[in-house]
Amino acid sequence: MDSSRFRAMLLAISDKLTEDNVKSLKFLCQEEVGKKKLEKVNKGIDLFECLIERAAIGPDHTELLRKHLNHIGQKVLLEIIDDYERGATGSPPDVPDAEEREKINIATEVIVERLGKKWRQFGRKLGLQDAQLDGIQEKHSLDLEEQVRELIRRWMKMTRENARVEDLVKALRDCRQNLTADLVEKNLKELGAH
Repeated sequence: MDSSRFRAMLLAISDKLTEDNVKSLKFLCQEEVGKKKLEKVNKGIDLFECLIERAAIGPDHTELLRKHLNHIGQKVLLEIIDDYERGATGSPPDVPDAEEREKINIATEVIVERLGKKWRQFGRKLGLQDAQLDGIQEKHSLDLEEQVRELIRRWMKMTRENARVEDLVKALRDCRQNLTADLVEKNLKELGAH
């Protein structure tokens, strides 16, 4: 991902932070940045620059930023990160065609509803690393359905235009989630998408 878009996203977040937000974030970042350096920080963007210097955040890893924004109650700003990450893979050649996306959306709804605690095993079958799964779990620690949605989003980001609903079905079967896989196929047939 290119760093100019990443910095533009950080600037957009910084612009929406209040003085109190920045103070709270500085407190949360003491471990990563150090108290001495934080004394000079007055704006969100300055703090983000410090985090980039320390390699705590970067164009491909926004987990820490998400965690801290969530912690200070700025969930609305997480949407800016989501838009940035979607935009990073949202250029036409990087995503499956509209028909395939529709199939994946249908499959996602079924999987979100039925997968439950097996989502990590499913994620591994789709090729995600344990660190990525830990990040998803931390980001949505209390919401199992969101964990599954995020998992499928990450998989799509990883596979880009090669994302196929058949891969989701195969991963379900590999996890012995045959009923869920059958239901995905049934819903696809009903919509004439299979």
